[in-house]
Amino acid sequence: MEQVLYSLPGFRWQDALDIFLNAYILFRLYVLFRGTNVFRVLMAVCLLWVLHRSAGSMGLVITNWAMQGVITAATFIIIIVFRNEISAVIQPRNLKSFFWGIPRHQLNTPLDIIIDSTLELAEKKIGALIILPLKQGVDSVIKEGVPIHASLSREMLTSIFWPDNPLHDGAVVIQGNQITRAGAILPLSHKRDLASAYGTRHRAALGLTELSDALVLVVSEERGQISLVKDKEIHPILQTKDLKSILARHAGNEAQKKGLRRQTRELIIAASACLIFTSGLWYYFSRGMETLATQEIPIEFTNRDPKMRITRASASDVKLLISGAKPLINALKPEQITVKLTLADYRVGINTLSVTRKDVKLPPGIRLKSIDPAQVEITLDALMEKQLPVQPNWTGRLPQGYVMKGTRTIPPDVRVMGGEIALKEISTIFTEKISLNTLKESGVATVELVLSSPTLKIKDRESIQVQYFISKKSGVN
Repeated sequence: MEQVLYSLPGFRWQDALDIFLNAYILFRLYVLFRGTNVFRVLMAVCLLWVLHRSAGSMGLVITNWAMQGVITAATFIIIIVFRNEISAVIQPRNLKSFFWGIPRHQLNTPLDIIIDSTLELAEKKIGALIILPLKQGVDSVIKEGVPIHASLSREMLTSIFWPDNPLHDGAVVIQGNQITRAGAILPLSHKRDLASAYGTRHRAALGLTELSDALVLVVSEERGQISLVKDKEIHPILQTKDLKSILARHAGNEAQKKGLRRQTRELIIAASACLIFTSGLWYYFSRGMETLATQEIPIEFTNRDPKMRITRASASDVKLLISGAKPLINALKPEQITVKLTLADYRVGINTLSVTRKDVKLPPGIRLKSIDPAQVEITLDALMEKQLPVQPNWTGRLPQGYVMKGTRTIPPDVRVMGGEIALKEISTIFTEKISLNTLKESGVATVELVLSSPTLKIKDRESIQVQYFISKKSGVN
């Protein structure tokens, strides 16, 4: 848990987008495929993938290899065996239903109209297939058909199944008080123990209930008998009250409200599970692709008193051992990392500064492993000015027979600016070396001043004049 919390400061908005986008895609796949054989097989493949990763982490080489082969084969099997169901999902009626649509329960369904229409069709021995989708929806199961979105009425429903109507051989889908589709083709059941009295309509109704939780009303054209198909079972309707009772139990107002609450709760749980699963997957892969790298970053000293300066530092940069996902590490530039040490609370003299994680600023997604060195020793000095006399730096000897009568510097002293510590140790400023070897008469030389420390600076000038007076010794020609 501590490792998870430690990784959160490097969490980027791109990571949040990545997680939510893939969680939504996973949730949409659940909505579109739930209740189908494809969904159940995908769950089995996910379980195999978990076993594959677990075997790899435990060092089970053969099991890991076998699971990898099974998953690869299962992927091809799903595409080949369930291509029809997959095709029905990836070829939606419109983009809205693909990206946003969620199958709804029956709401405000006028059961009396459906019952009266079914009884009339049975009395006239007109074959019919009436579908009432419940929780899972049937868009991914049924094929073809004509979207009509007409208001449900007894006349409309019976006219669709009238023998002269081009749509009479297909099924009708009723959602609430709307006939949403007519002439739909249903998948046939492959059940072998089906009684011979049941024809193609009954087999189609069974095929639909094997792939969804829909209610299907079947009216036999030969016998005029009404059957209700639910949960892969055919229930012959002998009395009108039986039909009313079953429809009220599964598609009545109370059942509709309970079903809607149950579906809402199911979708919330599914969305939460998708989000948790995707977050865990992101964490697994982001840690799995973690790469180590070393960056040498210059130290930036901040909040320094303007009257103080750094005269010495034990290190001007630090080596950082960092980690992160390989693509982030490869794209990282040194200027994206900063190391800042504050000097606000330090005084003149030698100070030891600790380099901590809070002093290092890293791009999102990059984590700090270690810092070298962990401490930096700096010397701070306060700026001041000091008036110092100038002393010529003579070298060599005057030619034989000549003597130096006197010297003076113009100006005799200068103002030196620098650190307090450095200036305390200096009482005189010397000029650059002036050779005496060739001097035979008085004159003036312009010379540079030499400072004992690079931190010192002479104010307003860099050179002075040295006036010297030379004469011959008495008695020397």
